[in-house]
Amino acid sequence: MNTFSWLLKREYWEHRGGFFWTPFWISATILLFTVLGIIWAEVYASRINVQVGVSLESITQMVSSGQIEQAGRALDMAYVSFAMVPCIALFFVLFFYLLGALYDDRRDRSVLFWKSLPVGDTATVLSKAVSAMFVAPLIALLVSTIAFALFLVVIGTWAALHGINPLPLLAASHPFSLFGRMLLTVPADAAWALPTIGWLLFWSAFVRSKPFLWAVILPVLIFVANTWVGALGLPNIDRSVLLNDVLARLLFGIVPGSWIGEGAFSWFGRSAAMLQSGSVLENLAPATVYARFASAPMWIGILAGAAMIGAAIWMRGRRIETTS
Repeated sequence: MNTFSWLLKREYWEHRGGFFWTPFWISATILLFTVLGIIWAEVYASRINVQVGVSLESITQMVSSGQIEQAGRALDMAYVSFAMVPCIALFFVLFFYLLGALYDDRRDRSVLFWKSLPVGDTATVLSKAVSAMFVAPLIALLVSTIAFALFLVVIGTWAALHGINPLPLLAASHPFSLFGRMLLTVPADAAWALPTIGWLLFWSAFVRSKPFLWAVILPVLIFVANTWVGALGLPNIDRSVLLNDVLARLLFGIVPGSWIGEGAFSWFGRSAAMLQSGSVLENLAPATVYARFASAPMWIGILAGAAMIGAAIWMRGRRIETTS
């Protein structure tokens, strides 16, 4: 266990730029533009129309009309926005991290050094999978939560300067409950991401060059070939099934929250509709989130992902060379 924890630390140290600094700078940028927007509106006496998942002008109107509960829900939406925006960058970070996880050290021959240490291939591969499943998402969530806490300080200060008591407004939001519920979504994200993690790790361990092309072009070619087969009137797989249950799960399953729409291609629309349909707390309730584990696509993906990770471990022990 101590060895495995050191392997996780190694992954963080080597990829701190993607795991920590990417969500840090994105959250800092959102916070900075929020502050600049407020300053701009104050200096030029214009209407407040700063958007952070919700308009600050709408929050002001809600508070002025006594709709404190609705204003609290608006702040909840702002918290979700702070957490969701880094998810887009996290997808790219994890995608290329997994593609290079078992390929880069073969390319620079440092794999020979790591294999000389008393660390098995299983522990090495699993440390990279766990880093993508838990370490990077948890860091992104913590960074965005701290950014949202600073956002609340900014909003509270701004409200106080305009003669609005910020305490009822802040009390009407649910940052602690939301943090706990978003924390509980991490295991669901991890389980849903297993097919993508296994797929990318397998090609990272298997190919001698250009893992990106193998991992991306192959499923795309299968989708195109299936479309042509259907166009010719021959039996083929339903396009929506192939697109959402195969292509999206293999390439986009690491998008946090992609299980909401059962496919990353429908994630943005469905997740936005889900969050706007009612209380964010209700939509992120553990019973709602973990109901996904009762679905066949979740378990099919878990088994497929575990099989591909096993294949990556097997290839890791037998391939140390690349063509570059």
